[in-house]
Amino acid sequence: MSDLSNDSAYFSTLKALKDEIYKARVRAHLAINKELTLLYWRIGKEIIVRKQELGWGSKVIDLLSQNLRHEFPEMKGLSTRNLIYMQTFASAYPNYEFTQELPAQITWYHNQTILDKLSDPEKRIWYIKKTIENGWSRNVLVHQIESRLYERQGKAITNFKNTLPSRTSNLAQNLFKSEYNLEFLGIKEAIHERQLENKLIERIRDFLLELGTGFAFVGSQYKIMVAGDEFFIDLLFYHVKLQCYIVLELKSRKFEPSYLGQLEFYLTVIDSQIKLPSDKPSVGLLLCKEANQLVVEYALKTKSQPIGVSKYILTGNKLPSELENALQAQSSLSISWQVRKKLKCYMRISEFTVATLLQQL
Repeated sequence: MSDLSNDSAYFSTLKALKDEIYKARVRAHLAINKELTLLYWRIGKEIIVRKQELGWGSKVIDLLSQNLRHEFPEMKGLSTRNLIYMQTFASAYPNYEFTQELPAQITWYHNQTILDKLSDPEKRIWYIKKTIENGWSRNVLVHQIESRLYERQGKAITNFKNTLPSRTSNLAQNLFKSEYNLEFLGIKEAIHERQLENKLIERIRDFLLELGTGFAFVGSQYKIMVAGDEFFIDLLFYHVKLQCYIVLELKSRKFEPSYLGQLEFYLTVIDSQIKLPSDKPSVGLLLCKEANQLVVEYALKTKSQPIGVSKYILTGNKLPSELENALQAQSSLSISWQVRKKLKCYMRISEFTVATLLQQL
């Protein structure tokens, strides 16, 4: 056999075989995960049915766990706690075909997280779909739930319907959020725009995660030249699904209609100088500290270029308005500042109903 140590064809073949093996291992892992999740569903369903038919109490779970672990000592996941999860899982998704189609496509740990943190069926399904679509790890899923992505995604104030083709308009609208959570920057007080920009660059990976799938960072203080004059775009991105540049401008103050003129100018220059014929029209995103929705809507009506306006927050999740109202209604109970602080901390851990939270008081 001849020496193949420097044979490019050999190494090309070796790489192709390695890729095939890796892909097969991934497919095998996903198949095992799906079968395991469906097994857990069937176990949970059987326990629910038997308890209903035979009137068994909650103690049967402990006995089942003990006997199953004795029969299958090498098998993990048969603890009392996990059997309870299986019941909850089967109860949350009573249709087996639906379970095959969606919940079984993500790991059991992802499903446990969704069951723990969300009670609304619509939200659960939404986060399952997003996990499948974006390949979120469990930690990323937790972050997205705790940052209330469902409530923010696709809710930016835009003029996309009037400035983009319908298909592109819908995609762009779904990508932009009403509010961007910049808590990861660790900023507790007011900050100047350039300082905010510098902080975002330092944590660009976290910012890309908050922006969402498909954003590619092009540059900060991106220089453009017009007739010898220099201008600088705060942040420039390219979106691979939209196939266009995203011009992002930061404002550390409340929205003012005049901000849109600057953004329009930048979009015009990018489309004239940077955009390729194969690229779609560039899109602008204005991030402000505050924004009056009606003022923004009026300001966008006269704009011919696609622009979205969103707010950013620096200090973490706000309590839902119904919870704030409930707290105010309970003021006669003389709830202490410390207890109120504790209550707000719960929002960082999980999604609780107002009733459940007030019970903690």
